Amino acid sequence: MGRLDGKAAVITGGASGMGEATVRRFVEEGARVVIADVQDAKGHTIADTLAGAAVYQHTDVADDADVRAAVRRAIDEFGAIDIMFNNAGIGGAVGPIDEITVEEYDRTMNVLLRGVFLGMKHAAGPMRARRSGSIISTASVAGLGGGRGPHIYSAAKAAIINLTRSVSIELAERLVRVNCICPGGIATPLLAGGLGAPEALDFVRTALAGLQPIPRSGMPDDIASAALWLASDEASFITGHALVVDGGLTAGTKWDQQPETLRVHREMTW
Repeated sequence: MGRLDGKAAVITGGASGMGEATVRRFVEEGARVVIADVQDAKGHTIADTLAGAAVYQHTDVADDADVRAAVRRAIDEFGAIDIMFNNAGIGGAVGPIDEITVEEYDRTMNVLLRGVFLGMKHAAGPMRARRSGSIISTASVAGLGGGRGPHIYSAAKAAIINLTRSVSIELAERLVRVNCICPGGIATPLLAGGLGAPEALDFVRTALAGLQPIPRSGMPDDIASAALWLASDEASFITGHALVVDGGLTAGTKWDQQPETLRVHREMTW
């Protein structure tokens, strides 16, 4: 028996990286999934390999009509929407604040924040009516503090965390849960500059392995596992939560990078 048996999900950005890993994990656990993405060839290929448990829907998450259509596709194909995973993302605008263009700012915020808003907006009504549902969004450790991502990306991710908290309060009385995941360094094509080549991902995994206390890079399956738990009935009393999945990155400085005097003192007191 799967942990998501009988449930229907929409996963944005579901054609690669963390989204693809979550699509496959949800299907393994009994869910039926709408893969919502702009990568049409990849999306159709994944849906075709999942033997009727998934369908592909072209979805620009910054477009209101597209997101509405993705939610409608789940209801039409599978009879309901039980899980909305607002996962699609881009790195977006980079560089010094005075060099970021308004156009780069708008594009970044449209995908990262507007896309989450639209996913929440269009999933909330059907879920509220059924008195059941789980809305999950991908935030980031970059939204928890400075220096962990580009400026506009970090601002958008911080907004997602607080939007999650705010909307969770509204929907809780209808038993709709709203949570987000804050990944740390996850080896995905996005972090590899959009490259899916094995050598590019190997480079990213190696680079990330020394970034946090757990000495390996994060993997898409780590995020899929977190999303699975938040989507399942096992998390039925969890809402308004930002689940950090970062190998200890935000816990503090790695042990071998702390001052020698501090390490000696701790060893003496433990």
